Order: sequence, then structure tokens, then C-alpha cells
Amino acid sequence: MDSFTHIALGACMGEAFAGKTLGKKAMLWGALAQSIPDIDFVASFWMDTSSNLLAHRGFTHSFLFCIIITPLFALLAEYWHRPHNISLKHWMLFFGSVIFIHIFLDAFNNYGVGWLEPFSHKRFSFNMIYVADPLFSIWTFLACLAFIYFRKNTVYRKKIWKLGLGFTGIYLLISIAIKIKIDYDVQQELQQQKINYTQYFTTPAPFQNSLWYVVAGNNNGFYVGYKSIFDTKNTIDFNYFTRNENLLQKIENKEELYKLKRFSQNFYTIEKYNDTLVFNDLRFGQMKGWENPKGKFVFHYFLHQDYDNTLVVQRGRFVGWNEKTFSSLFERMKGN
Repeated sequence: MDSFTHIALGACMGEAFAGKTLGKKAMLWGALAQSIPDIDFVASFWMDTSSNLLAHRGFTHSFLFCIIITPLFALLAEYWHRPHNISLKHWMLFFGSVIFIHIFLDAFNNYGVGWLEPFSHKRFSFNMIYVADPLFSIWTFLACLAFIYFRKNTVYRKKIWKLGLGFTGIYLLISIAIKIKIDYDVQQELQQQKINYTQYFTTPAPFQNSLWYVVAGNNNGFYVGYKSIFDTKNTIDFNYFTRNENLLQKIENKEELYKLKRFSQNFYTIEKYNDTLVFNDLRFGQMKGWENPKGKFVFHYFLHQDYDNTLVVQRGRFVGWNEKTFSSLFERMKGN
């Protein structure tokens, strides 16, 4: 999830845990604990881009990190707020839950999370919620606004955090149900079109959970398409993208290439932008792919040293977006 969502969610959890005892300080503790796994951003100050891609959501999003950091937060909070009637055990349960929820929710989008670091480099991705989905985030944000307005111990605060966390949970369950339905329909369509594949995933297109981006293929290439839960026809119009592995033969920086392949979970293609060789990670979708089926991929990493790849995850995400783009996205969400 995005940082904004984590902060609002943590604040709601803090209010639920100790709002009556600590007031708004409980919200601050929740927001801080919910944000702490993202401290891995500091790695970008000294790591090269390909290494930083793997460091982000790596160890600081692991179960081991959660186990280590939880008692540190609990001891600090227990000492800071003396005297109080909150036991160290309850502080541990609170911080453990908040931090775990962060690393759990981050696995619901497509970046991947290293839950088992440093013992295993396997990444977990459920591909169920777009990294910034307003309908997922809005409930806890509204709750936080209400907390600022209502004073400590007012009867409404308990109802507010219940509604904020409740609607967020309901939206998560709806997304899971939609994911199951989309996966079933897509797999049926792949079978119907006799498309052979060894790798496959579906993930929401930007900002919603009605329209889904579909990728299926093998070491030779991938079929890419879009499927809405409101589509009236089952047929998916796929476009094929060749992997072009042969273009990598002359790449000298094998370590960088290894890291990119590992990060992409093997969902990648190689192409040329004029004379420049580019590594595409297909998991991040296309630039307005529902509007332009042959659109370039959001994540495109230049394999020549003369180019800056610092913002590789972000730079293609909203290229060319305007009012027409949002209109076309909404129209495609409504189905065809």
C-alpha cells in the first residue's frame, strides 16, 4: 500500500487500542508503527537501482523484522507513558499486529514482499489491490479526520474506528472475491483460446478493482490483455509480446541483469527503444494499455549505463495521463 494508507490505517488501529487512555498519542504510535517497515527507503541513498529494487520490501517487510522490532516499540512506549494501566504484553500485541498488518497488506499488490528474508529470497504477491486504490484508503482517512474533530473519550470515537477499519476490511474481502472470479474467467478463456502458458497472473489496473490486467506466457513471450468484471462477452483480446532473450547476449553487467530478472519474478521482455536496450517488468502493467493495447510497459529499465533508472518504478506509471485517460479507464471498467 501507499504510505498515506498505512499512516491512516495505523492511526485507526492506535485509536482502537488506546484512544481512551492516550488520546491522540495512540494514533501517532499506530501511524509510526504502521510506517516503520518502509524505513527501507534509506537504502536508496547508497545502493544502485537494481539492488534497491530488491531491498525495498525485503528484510524490513519480513516476519523476522516484525519479531525484532515489536518488542523494541513495546518497551519504548511502555517506558514513555508511565504511569499507565497498559501491560507490556498488550503493547507487544498492539505493535506486533500493526506491523504485521503492514507487511501483510503490502503483499496484496504486485511489487512483491520478502516475508522470509533473509532465509529465503522468495517474494509473495497476491495481486489483489492496486498500490493506490482510493476506495480502499478513503475509510480510514475519513475516520482520522473525524478523530481530529471529536474530543478524547467521546462516544463517537469508538464507532468511528470500527466503521473505518470495518469498511476497509469489507473492501479487501470484495477484492479477494473479485480476484477469484477474474482468475476463473481468465483461465477458462486461456483454455478456450488454446494459449499455452507456464506463468500467469492478474492484477487490478490503476485506482480500482473492476478492470484487471492479465499476463500469461512462457520463456518465449507473453499474452497481455484486460478483463472487467462487467464484461458481457467472455473473449479477451490478447496481444503477444516476444521476450527477445537473445538481445541480452552482449550485456556486460550480468549481476545487474540477474537482479532485474529476480525482481521481475521472470515476467519480463526485452526490447529496443531506438538504439537503447530496455528491460520491461510486465507486472507493473502498460502505459494506458486498456486504451492502447500495444502500449509500452510502465516499468522499463535502460540497460545502458548512460541512462538514469532511479525512478524506474514511477516514471512510466502516469505518462500521458489526462482527462481523456480517466474517461477511457472508466468506460473500460464498465465492460464491453
